[in-house]
Amino acid sequence: MDPKVKEDILTVYTLIAEAEGHVHGKPVEEIHFHEVGTWDAVADVTAVSLILHELAPEQIIVSPVHVGGGQVKCAHGTLPVPAPATAYILRDIPIYGGKIRGELCTPTGAALLKTFATRFGDMPVLRTTAIGYGMGKKDFEAANCVRAILGETEGSPEEDEKGNSRYISGEVPDGRKGTILSLSCNVDDMTAEEIGFAMDRLFAGGAREVFTLPVGMKKNRPGTLLQVICDENDREKFLELLFRHTTTLGVREQVMNRYTLDRRIETVETPYGPVRRKASEGYGVTRRKWEYDDLARIAEKTGKSLRELRAELSE
Repeated sequence: MDPKVKEDILTVYTLIAEAEGHVHGKPVEEIHFHEVGTWDAVADVTAVSLILHELAPEQIIVSPVHVGGGQVKCAHGTLPVPAPATAYILRDIPIYGGKIRGELCTPTGAALLKTFATRFGDMPVLRTTAIGYGMGKKDFEAANCVRAILGETEGSPEEDEKGNSRYISGEVPDGRKGTILSLSCNVDDMTAEEIGFAMDRLFAGGAREVFTLPVGMKKNRPGTLLQVICDENDREKFLELLFRHTTTLGVREQVMNRYTLDRRIETVETPYGPVRRKASEGYGVTRRKWEYDDLARIAEKTGKSLRELRAELSE
């Protein structure tokens, strides 16, 4: 086999060995594989590694993992679901239990997901080219299967210098849904200058939004609620920035759904030369807005107001 396939297989089994070692309190070298070491399990890991090498997808997105509930019998006796090794491997991965009583994710499956997944979350907008199903032998309330969908995304979103999304190819999807992270803290012992500097550092770090609200705190002290909106992958970076540039001792986190219109930058030829315009579409809404910097530049040259220029260009 290709050396990369062998490397991936060893990566999967290293994850399993590390999990078993943590659960048993033993070094990896002393771990003995039970169910995950049988030939059919080896074949499963090898087949997944091989097919993904052949497909060579640009990214692999996995939905939150349904682990099941109740108990499972194995070589170590009766264990809670998810099994200890599975739970250890799935750290930092979104999981849920549900009503089904049974083991829906094994250590082998968890290690495969952790090894190959680019990220975990909702399915992106894509054009499907192939669909595959893997069916289990046990009967549950829901279909006992894993589905894989292969497809191509409709467009490649880029961002301009101000962080506005624009599509450089393909069609503009009808709006987008994703997850966003809100990090917040309360402070009552920082000056306005210090809070302003902290906000500048957070924006410079790539925050999607930073804002403050006045709040009442302990001992009737007026304080400030500082809130940062950022991508989930940037959690650690913004936690570090918050602790470094504020006096807070703790940061709260909320994971929220985020619904957005798809945005792109258009360039329109006008009597004043090329002028940029922001276009937003989705959820049955279409909006156009002239770029402020371009309007301000023309207004300074012509002496016209921004309102006059917007009306003239719109005509």
